[in-house]
Amino acid sequence: MIAAMLAAVVAVSSPLPAAAPDGEVSFTSHGVTLRGTVVAPESGGPAPGIVMVHGSGEHDRDDYRAEAEAFAKAGIATLIYDKRTEGYSLFERDYSVLADDALAAVQALRSRPGVDPSRVGVWGLSEGGWVAPLAASKSKDVAFAVTVGANGVSPDRQQAWALETYLRRGGVTGSMVDMVASTNMRTLAGAGAFPEAGYDPVPVLEKVRQPVLGLWGELDRLTPPGEAVRIFRETLDRAGNRQYTLKVFPQAQHGLRRTTDGFDKLDGFAPGYLELVANWVNGTKDGPSADPPPVQASQSVALAPLAWYEAPWVQIGVWALALLAFAAYPVTALFRRRESVPLAGPARWLASTGTVATAGFLAYYITLSMGAAMAPGPVLFGRTLPWLALQLIAVGVVAAGAVTAVSWWRGKERGGVRVGLLLAGAALFVPWAVHWGLLVP
Repeated sequence: MIAAMLAAVVAVSSPLPAAAPDGEVSFTSHGVTLRGTVVAPESGGPAPGIVMVHGSGEHDRDDYRAEAEAFAKAGIATLIYDKRTEGYSLFERDYSVLADDALAAVQALRSRPGVDPSRVGVWGLSEGGWVAPLAASKSKDVAFAVTVGANGVSPDRQQAWALETYLRRGGVTGSMVDMVASTNMRTLAGAGAFPEAGYDPVPVLEKVRQPVLGLWGELDRLTPPGEAVRIFRETLDRAGNRQYTLKVFPQAQHGLRRTTDGFDKLDGFAPGYLELVANWVNGTKDGPSADPPPVQASQSVALAPLAWYEAPWVQIGVWALALLAFAAYPVTALFRRRESVPLAGPARWLASTGTVATAGFLAYYITLSMGAAMAPGPVLFGRTLPWLALQLIAVGVVAAGAVTAVSWWRGKERGGVRVGLLLAGAALFVPWAVHWGLLVP
């Protein structure tokens, strides 16, 4: 992978000075020591500098070494560093802390011999497209901001759009799309399991006074690129920042790699990307200049706040009570003598289908949350096979519940508390299943 990336970098315009030997650096931010490498040009004289800010997830300095080598060959000192792991995880992160990490890296680069401290800026990819402008807004020591695949909307709205985009590309329609992209995202945000879910980049962009270079792939499927270009342009104009260049690269994906459809990633960067960054950093930051926003197949939608009955703990409580009610019927049967009860048949079906539906939904929900939604697999009638199976089982729960209720009503003196509890579970299951889309087309 790195070899292919480095091969693509050779396309940077020549002649270019060779990169100097790497220089190891360390710096401290919020009590954590971070380590990185300065990839510097060999040319003499003070050089401009770039600090590269990571995308989401775990990253080390080598993830951006290809770009750093290209920028160094273009005469730019580039600092790449290992992303913090303390205080950063799937369920914990703070963009302000990440911005302070970037600012500490800026100070480390500004202090390096051969670097012009007045020309050191930040570069941010994806999540870094939220963090890099925040760093620029917090310190005048940041000379400029470059963003790649940045968002103009909040993380929860962006993620919902991306999930819907990938599901529809896989042929999924209907309730599963709504469950994954809307109900799921709103619940995670409401539970505090989606850190920085509602972060608004617009007020931060309004405070950025430095020159901005915003770059997007026309076929970005993780960030709504058309909305981002429009929001960046309107926000910077409104704030009076006229030193911006907003560029869209054709046949490029989220990270400005070449692509056929935005979902795959080919070897090599989008033609002209590396050269544009190098020329812009080295040259005069004229502007404003903005490409037309690329066309999106769909628009992102702001996620509605949760109603009281949608609150995570309410939903978890209803799910747990329904599962307990279904599972209690066969468990308590182990402690009872065998009886000839007419409704034992439908009651068993209700207990079985209810247990499978509730437990199966949890298992599939976890699978989707761990990344399966981006590659949904085989689809039938607009549904993935596991989702179709869960929906059919949910219908079975309703049918078995109706038959059991009628049988119990006709001979309720023989049903007992066990069947009453079972029917209570079915009563809880129906609205819960509607909310999560199991009983919705």
